[in-house]
Amino acid sequence: MNPSLLLTALCLGIASAIPKLDPGLDAQWYEWKATHRRLYGVDMKMIELHNREYSLRKHGFTMAMNAFGDMTNEEFRQVMNGFQKQKQRNGKIPSSVDWREKGYVTPVKNQGQCGSCWAFSATGSLEGQMFRKTGKLVSPNEQNLVDCSCAQGNQGCNGGLMANAFQYVKDNKGLDTEESYPYIARESNTCNYKPEYIAANDTGFVDIPQREKALLKAVATVGPISVAIDAGHSSFQFYYEDIYYEPNCSSKDMDHSVLVVGYGSEGGESKNNKFWIVKNSWCSGWGMNGYIKMARDQSNHCGIATAASYPTRRHELSVCAMAVLRNRRGLWGSELTSRHGPSKAWELGACPLRHQAFQKPPLRWRLLKGLVHQWTGTQLPRDQKRKR
Repeated sequence: MNPSLLLTALCLGIASAIPKLDPGLDAQWYEWKATHRRLYGVDMKMIELHNREYSLRKHGFTMAMNAFGDMTNEEFRQVMNGFQKQKQRNGKIPSSVDWREKGYVTPVKNQGQCGSCWAFSATGSLEGQMFRKTGKLVSPNEQNLVDCSCAQGNQGCNGGLMANAFQYVKDNKGLDTEESYPYIARESNTCNYKPEYIAANDTGFVDIPQREKALLKAVATVGPISVAIDAGHSSFQFYYEDIYYEPNCSSKDMDHSVLVVGYGSEGGESKNNKFWIVKNSWCSGWGMNGYIKMARDQSNHCGIATAASYPTRRHELSVCAMAVLRNRRGLWGSELTSRHGPSKAWELGACPLRHQAFQKPPLRWRLLKGLVHQWTGTQLPRDQKRKR
């Protein structure tokens, strides 16, 4: 048989075996292309206009087209922003801090099209505290949180809270490494946690008071801090560089979780030059290699101080208790320094405010002694009669 006839016959056979495509799909495809072509053009015009106004000093940051250009702002907010709003519960600070320079921060990650920003924010704070304790930077696993923390109130790719993530780590007595439990940007519907691969653990978490000064102190003395922000604006979606300020940003309605890894200022400490260094989870192609400088001391801009928190370790609770003891009895000042060092002693200012209630004797003093003994194993001396 002629080889060309055989090839033709094979091609005809293959073609006849291919199922016919639904014409409606073609129509949907052309409609999608037309819509997103228009969307791309509108976004480009918006970006060009913004950058022209930037050159006229009407804005403090620039914008650029990126991987989110084929999404409407509504699609972008639904897919990428997964923070769930939580009901609120009733020494000298350095001028700049960057925990990346100290080795506390892993490379920028990519959450993909999964609303798991809360998990990335939580692991960022956890890895910083583990580095602080061990001197080793190990990346905890976001997928572990996405798959396994539903009982604590998180909803996988549909959003969650960093506080719930920290609570899961406490309840579970650990969180796996990224290598042992790879991130897949979707819910696997199965919790595959393996205790032999623990990368991080905690004993609870601290909610920072809703003030930028309190957040500043925590970032300076504790390390990277988990925060939530209002990131639902096109200006944030297409952010490129410089200090981000969005006039329409809300300080109450936050929809995205990120990690504050430092702060600083450009050209002095004037009001418009101060910024937070914020790590995002949208890959290094977004913003300033995955980071954004957000306006600082601008009335809690975008709610950055509204829902800030960090995980605690058992020794941090004991330090808080010892701070109260130091205030009660001068002898505990030297004990505190000898146990934890001067830098750790300075962090007493970041202790939860609830511990201050124990400063009032006599009943609460006796309760505190029991708590300190439980936390640290330290047997405190008996009370002496107070001088009147």
